[in-house]
Amino acid sequence: MKVLVIGSGGREHAIVHKLSKDKRELKLYAAPGNAGIQSLATCVPIEVDDLKGLLEFALNEKIDLTIVGPELPLVLGIVDLFIASGLRIFGPNKKAAQFEGSKDFAKAFLMKHHIPTAKSETHVDLEEALKAIKRFDFPLVVKADGLAAGKGVVIAQTEAEAILAITDMMANQVFGDAGSKVVLEAFLKGIEASILCFVDGQSIIPMQPAQDYKKAKDGDEGLNTGGMGTYSPSKVIDDVMMAKIQSDILDPFIVGIKEDEINFKGILFVGVMIDGEEINVLEYNVRMGDPETEVTLVRLENELLDVIDAVENETLKDIDLKWSTYHAVCIIMASGGYPETYKKGVKIFGLENAELNNSVVFHCGTKHTEGDVVTNGGRVLGVTALGTTLEKARSKAYSSLSQISFENAYFRNDIAKF
Repeated sequence: MKVLVIGSGGREHAIVHKLSKDKRELKLYAAPGNAGIQSLATCVPIEVDDLKGLLEFALNEKIDLTIVGPELPLVLGIVDLFIASGLRIFGPNKKAAQFEGSKDFAKAFLMKHHIPTAKSETHVDLEEALKAIKRFDFPLVVKADGLAAGKGVVIAQTEAEAILAITDMMANQVFGDAGSKVVLEAFLKGIEASILCFVDGQSIIPMQPAQDYKKAKDGDEGLNTGGMGTYSPSKVIDDVMMAKIQSDILDPFIVGIKEDEINFKGILFVGVMIDGEEINVLEYNVRMGDPETEVTLVRLENELLDVIDAVENETLKDIDLKWSTYHAVCIIMASGGYPETYKKGVKIFGLENAELNNSVVFHCGTKHTEGDVVTNGGRVLGVTALGTTLEKARSKAYSSLSQISFENAYFRNDIAKF
């Protein structure tokens, strides 16, 4: 069976890693892949937004199943394109991908179907958006409506910061067309958590929740990032809270997509904010999270292809997801300067020594250059370890990370520390 995984990050490496352990005989491909994926799959130099190139490759190679990692090709409509050509592909179609492609679409859905979320307003006119600031307290969350590579959210502490953020998005187009429409949202306090779910259009089944660390520096200081580390299972969400999330957030999502005639099949990522017993939806994504995938799939004991088959056949309700009793911790090694400007092409040392002690090094932003593995992104590596306790997993992850070095590398020291 030939399987193509689209993407080049740690999420896609984790997907390929999971598939490589499948009981079936698989021929794995990745487009474009990275230096870590290259040891498990044949990497082909096709970018994730080259839908025509990806389709031609899948048809020519007779790919049996394509799994889409990142959000961009989903929002661009790759699922519709592949299905129209008679190809199997895992991910939501273009209409369903609007849950991530448009924050306004997601907020309207949440409010229509009475799913708890923060107060918000959407604006397409700069002056109206600036006037709307007066109707909110601070901090105020300012979001570019469209895709902005995970960078289109500003938490404005003052009116001046809000004016700057709105002006940058709408007038200066710092996020391109993504900021032509902005969503202003009341700031929610509490603890953020990630709920990854399989959805087959009829049922929604959550995976075990992961806890992500968004801020760049220890103690949740510094700028927002795509994620500096994570652990699973979450210590924040217990069985009682998970039942509340299911009844108040996940079940209404299924009711809502049926009412709105949205055929959603694939992964739904629900970002939630937890404040005591109050739980609100922060955002929807239509793919697995990164780095959450790196601690989730290593604990999933089911064959991933069995679950994908169930999603496609709308038999997800018959799947009993089984999870390892081990804890998993992932620590991101990033390039100095991330999430702002950083250098690429820096040689990485010590990778061969790190994958010991029950650890896996997932490559998030790497490539091969003249026989060396070098940095090729802001988040470079996700060092993941398993342990019988959270502390043992954490200790193993940091021990493995200490074997790796590259110029100006940095990481948080407090991932999964309690």
